[in-house]
Amino acid sequence: MRISDTNQPAMPETVNIRNATKADAPALCSAERQTATTPGLLVSRPHEFHEAAFEHKIEALSTKGAYLVAEVDGAPVGHALLEPLGLDSMEHVFTLTIVVHPGHLGLGIGTALMSALLQWADRTPAVEKIELRVRETNRRARALYAHFGFVEEGRLEKRIRLPDGSYLADISMARFRQPG
Repeated sequence: MRISDTNQPAMPETVNIRNATKADAPALCSAERQTATTPGLLVSRPHEFHEAAFEHKIEALSTKGAYLVAEVDGAPVGHALLEPLGLDSMEHVFTLTIVVHPGHLGLGIGTALMSALLQWADRTPAVEKIELRVRETNRRARALYAHFGFVEEGRLEKRIRLPDGSYLADISMARFRQPG
């Protein structure tokens, strides 16, 4: 039995994961702008997000990557993508981005998105390695990545400068295709 806390949203009964469409761009851009208002969650600042960039990325990844949206009751609550690196020598490496929209943390949205992305990756022979960077203070995300088999590859000190002038390290993590 789950006891409801009035400060936390209720656990969604059904999370629908689907491919992103260009029509999602305004909602996804808005969600990232909101997320970026919390220093240290995203690298970009709110004013650096533009709907046209989301439309372009959604279109590009429809043929050479994966861009997924999580929704509850028809409303987006998170999104994630796997994007191949552009050089021939690194075409086997994909970068991962995952964003759980404000107000929906701790509800399993990240887990649902990660599961769906990794299922896609496991079916896609081109994906041999998945890389990501996560801020040192984002313990929730780091735990999610570790749960799904990502390992720390390195630490980039003072990589992110926050609006108050302080710095955060970025942690590089990766997951490798399992043989067989």
